[in-house]
Amino acid sequence: MSAATPTPVQLNPLGGESYRLTLPNTANTPKLARDFLTSLLRVSRHPGLVDDARLCVTELVTNAHRHTRTPLIRVHVAVNRKRVTVAVTDDGGPVGTALGTTLRPVPAATPEQEHGRGLALVESLALAWGTGSGGERYPGRTVVWFTLGRPEATA
Repeated sequence: MSAATPTPVQLNPLGGESYRLTLPNTANTPKLARDFLTSLLRVSRHPGLVDDARLCVTELVTNAHRHTRTPLIRVHVAVNRKRVTVAVTDDGGPVGTALGTTLRPVPAATPEQEHGRGLALVESLALAWGTGSGGERYPGRTVVWFTLGRPEATA
């Protein structure tokens, strides 16, 4: 058995601690990510954020599981005294592109549909959220993130 090589973790620009979890892309991955985040928030004294964080991370991890061909799903959590930021990263493009085929565009969700409203839910719960790429270092990766916490006081 070989020793694991540590992956450098980018410093949390807001201060605090950073944690990473890498999981295989399976049907159990959303639950594992939810449980990981729940544990971190409880020990970091953010129990009031647990329910919203569980819902948001489940949505992002489930999207990566269902809509990409990624072999691994990465969850990065940055926690400080006031906020938590969660980023979910996948390696793959949309399901159906591996053999040169593309998926048809998905129509906008209607209130009667069971699927298609998850990112709107994340937007409604989060202080901020967004998407990005792996950049030059990790081309092809997709990153979706959200931040929860107390809103800053306005002047």
